[in-house]
This record gives sequence, structure tokens and C-alpha cells, in this order.
Amino acid sequence: MASINVLSKQVSELIAAGEVIERPASVIKELVENSIDAHATAVTVEIKNGGITFMRVTDNGTGIERDDVKNAFLRHATSKIAVQDDLDSIATLGFRGEALASVCAVSRLELITKSIKEQTGTRYALEGGVETEFSEAGCPQGTTIIVRDLFYNVPARMKFLKKDVAEANTVSMLMDRIALSHPEISFTFIRDGRQLLKTQGGGDLATAIYQVFGKQFYDTLIPVSYTYQGIRLSGYISSPSGANRASRSMQLFFVNGRYVRTKTGMAAIEQAYKGSIMVGKFPACVLSLELDCSELDVNVHPAKLEIRFTNEKPIYDCVYYGIKTAVSEFDTRKQQPERPAVPTDPKLLAGTADRGVQLGFSYSKPVPAAKSPAEPEIFMPAPAAYPEDRVGDPSSVAEAYYSTRTGGISVPRGDGEPRARLIDFPAPAPAVTSAAEEPPVPEEPSADTDPTVLPTDEPAVIELPKAPEPQPAVPVITDADKREVPLRYVGEAFSTYIILEYGQDRLMFIDKHAAHERLIYERLKRQNREQSTQLLLEPVTVTLDKADFLSVMENKEALLDAGFEVEEFGSGTVLIRSVPLMLERLEITEEFLEIAKYLTKHKKLLLTEKMEWIYANTACRAAVKAGNHSTPEELISLVRELESSPEVKYCPHGRPIYFFMTKNELEKSFSRT
Repeated sequence: MASINVLSKQVSELIAAGEVIERPASVIKELVENSIDAHATAVTVEIKNGGITFMRVTDNGTGIERDDVKNAFLRHATSKIAVQDDLDSIATLGFRGEALASVCAVSRLELITKSIKEQTGTRYALEGGVETEFSEAGCPQGTTIIVRDLFYNVPARMKFLKKDVAEANTVSMLMDRIALSHPEISFTFIRDGRQLLKTQGGGDLATAIYQVFGKQFYDTLIPVSYTYQGIRLSGYISSPSGANRASRSMQLFFVNGRYVRTKTGMAAIEQAYKGSIMVGKFPACVLSLELDCSELDVNVHPAKLEIRFTNEKPIYDCVYYGIKTAVSEFDTRKQQPERPAVPTDPKLLAGTADRGVQLGFSYSKPVPAAKSPAEPEIFMPAPAAYPEDRVGDPSSVAEAYYSTRTGGISVPRGDGEPRARLIDFPAPAPAVTSAAEEPPVPEEPSADTDPTVLPTDEPAVIELPKAPEPQPAVPVITDADKREVPLRYVGEAFSTYIILEYGQDRLMFIDKHAAHERLIYERLKRQNREQSTQLLLEPVTVTLDKADFLSVMENKEALLDAGFEVEEFGSGTVLIRSVPLMLERLEITEEFLEIAKYLTKHKKLLLTEKMEWIYANTACRAAVKAGNHSTPEELISLVRELESSPEVKYCPHGRPIYFFMTKNELEKSFSRT
């Protein structure tokens, strides 16, 4: 008995439909591409219930002649190619002749068309690939195709479709890309009776971008126009100051009017922006490449989303140099001000040579004086340490510094290598009025006289690894289960690490960003919605790709619990009305883009896991940044808050907040032990 069977026409068409038609967006793509190939100048797409129950595509193209209508629904019937050599120069979007046959095999389809040569049009209806009607019809020039009940006869395929909202957003994202690939055509997209997209056509890409993505996205773009070895690159890229995307989802490439995914283009644009944007961020682009059709192969993917270039190097070079040129010409970011020169006025430096102090500023008003942000921070004692009558006298700086117990003074750096100088402060002679009078014994600094010492009536206690048994000078144990260990603020290293004396034989180092981040994280988890949010006077609009937009809309309640009140504001755009209380306005857009992308990538995570990540990411952005200037009072306040949360030892991302160095370890470094 024969084991190899020739499949029937109906079964073979279902298999072919599985290769080409996966979801409603696949149908819309094939039908709209046919409209573009028919030289239409206006195309209208309407869907209902995500396109599952109803899709209609109408164009004003050349139409189909009545004698060709039935042939158009046969497999491999096409007007685009005729012989083998035509495959080497495909200039149309469609060419295989499978789309209409595949669509009608899994739906109820109706075609109404009229060519320019005919007086009346034609109506043709099919169900599951079987003809049900063929007649004359009155209609304007062009073609209208209506598709109902997709996969009604293939229930196994139907169950793999997503929710109506998800399918509709996929179609919407597809229409955005098609509208940008052919700005000369006016596209209209209607979803459940609501018009979401309308482009005017005319061929202006900038206008199409504005109408598809809105003003906020458009304002960040700069134009690109470049030709290299017969390859023409045109379009728009985001300026370096606006390139803050968390993913490549807004990188759109079109080759000869066809939207494609090209790793060559992505690698070229990423390399071109290297050094101009932050690591881990991605620029946005809408770029069109035009080249000879013989230099590429579009017949390598069922949906024609991937192509192969005969030679990828010229493509890479064209994109790379085109973007480099555009960035250098149109990047208008303000240049950083030059670092002020270190003063060399002898009057300013008088009296400091013998003490080895090199000053990079002038005391023209009571200390602390305003310093240039370009200069390194110079940590000095509290203003009270400087006598009022000696303000402006550089020699008083060293004396006032010597009288305090802070650790050292930073020396300003120039533009070259860092300069290091030993700072030697000779001890001033004690003031003695008579031979019989003993010099006064200096008082031990306290919170009243030295702001760097925490008050002794409120000892800073942090539940950390148990300190060694206290020496006699350390306060005695007041509780059987808790030691009171005095903390003394010493200073800050590299504007990042807080340094404290922990008891008498330890140094404690705290990462201020990690500590602040964890404290904010705990606060966000504790507070309710009203306590942790702030209403914005001016709402912020954020443009998302359709996948991220869908994720945001599906998680509106979770975002509201995290402090973000959002609402839909046009196709692919959301309006943010409130944000977490401690988040700065400049961080809102970038933070929300990261959240949207995370929600898209982790749809299957539990809600609690999503909330944990949102809290952690928000806390990271709201926390004080490493390298930012902080006053001693701010750092001491941070230490006190950390003291009240002894369970806090790691930041939300798992990095340690603090560590200890013993006096013995320090002395070993100096060969004292």
C-alpha cells in the first residue's frame, strides 16, 4: 500500500496559510503591501476585536480586472514576477503569489474591485477557499478586501491567538511602520470605530514621523542624508542628548521601502553613537536605505522581515559614516565650561607657602564661599571656625583648619595629571601670658563645638556585627542585648563613600548611594498610594512602541500602586499624571521607559515580582548619586536613618552597603604591627 500521498488542495492551502498567516497582523501586512504595489495613494485599514472577527483594507490603486479576479486567489498566481531572472531584481513588496490564497483558506473573504479600464466593478466571495459568489458590483476604482472570522475553520490555530487588545496593538504597530516606509501614501487606521492613525501622504518623512509618534519623539530627532558607493541613506536619528531608550525597539530600518530587521544596521548605528551616549542606552532612528535590487535577497523569510545583502560592508559603512556625519553637524549640546585656572596672585598665596597649602579659590565673602562646579570639592570646617575679622586672609585658612579634627584638605587639580603635595601644618605656639601660667588644655570636641561628632546623648547605634569589648573610654553597655557604640563622622571619599569611626578600633565605610537606595526602597514598600505619590502640575507625555504601550495599559493598577498614574494619550503615547514622591522630574521619562520595557519582557512574572523590580528601579533613580556633592549634615542624617534600620545590609540589587576596616588592619598597612 502506498505511504506517500498527494495532499488535497484544501489541506495544502492550510499548510501554506500556516507559513504566511499567523495572526491578524499577518493578514493586514499582506493586503496593505498589495495595495502599495497597486500604486495606491490612499489606504484605509479597519479592524474590530483585534482583527479576529473583522478586517477591511481599502485602497484607490489600479484595481484587478474581472478576468484576473479568480486567478488572483490561486496559489503562486502573481503579476510581480514571471521568469527565474525576475527573482534577482524584485522591486515590489509582494512576489510569491501566496497571500490571497492563504488568507481565503482560513477565513470568510469578500473582494470588491474595479480597474481603471472597466465601467463596473466585481464582487467575489469565498469561505474557507471555496467560492460562494461572483458578480458585478458598483464601486469606485481600487480594491476593498473584507476578511471575517479568521481561523474559524482551524480551531487549533485560533487558540494560539492572544487577547483582542494584544492583537490590535500588533496591527497598530505594523501600521506605524508601513506609514513610515511609504510617506508618499496617506494611511488611515481605524480600530473598533476609533481612528488612531491618519497620515497626509505627500512624501515628507518628517511629517509622517510627527503624525505617527507625536511631537515629543519628533523633537529629539536630527536629519540624516548620506550617499556611499551607490547606496543612499536618508531619514532621522535621535540626537545624543535624546538617545535614552532602554532597548532597540525604536530603531526602524527600511530597505527599498520594505521594513526589515537588520543586524548590520543596528551594529553600525550603535558603533556610530559610541562615546556620545551612555553605555546601555540605545538611540532611536527611522532610516531608509535605497540600493540596487540585485544587491540583496528578500526571499529568505516567510514574512519577508529579514533580508540578505550581497556585501554587508558597504551597508555598514554607509550607515556608520552617515550617522557620524549627522551627529557631528547637528549635535548642539552645550560644551562644558573650561576649568578655571588656579590663581597665582602673590597676594592670595601670601602666608601659605610655609604651610604648604595650595588654594584654588579666593575668600571674597564669608566662608563657605561659592565654588565653581568645575573645581573639586574642598572640604573645610564649619563656618564658625573662621574668625569674622580674618575672612579674606588666606593665612587664617590653615590655622582654622589646624584647630579642627577633620581628616585633611583636598588640593585642586588642573587639567593635567593629579598633583599631590604634602600638607605640613606646624603646630602653633601656645599663647602664654606668664612663665607661671600653664598653657590651656584643649577641650574634647563635642557636638556643640564640632559638627562632625554625633551627639553623645543620642549615640548612633547600628545593629551590625558585634563590636569588640569596649575600652574604658567607650560608654558602658546599657542593655544586655545591645551595645552602644559611638560613631564619629570623619569625612567622605570620592564624593561616594562615607567614612566613620566606629568605636575606638574600627573604621566604617558606607556607600551613600547604596544606603540611600535601600532606604527609599523600604519606604516605597511601606507607604500607601497617597503617601508615596506626587501629582505633577504639568503631566509628562512618553511615546512607546506598541508592545510596551500594551504592557503599560495591562499593568495600570500595578503602576498606580508604585506611584505612577498613567492614562492613554493617543496611539502609542501615555500621559503620566503622578509619580513617586522622591523621583526627580528629569528622571521621569527615562525611568518610565525602563519600566515599560521590563513589563514587556517579563509578562509572565507574578505581580509581586514586577512590583519589587519597579520599587528597586525607582529607588535607584531617586537615590543620591555616587559622585554628587553632599554636605556633612546630609551624610550624618543618612547615617542616622541607616542606624534606625539595622536589618538593612544590602541594596535592592544585592550590593553591600557598608564594610569595616579594623585599626589593626590599617596599622599593618603602615608596618606598625
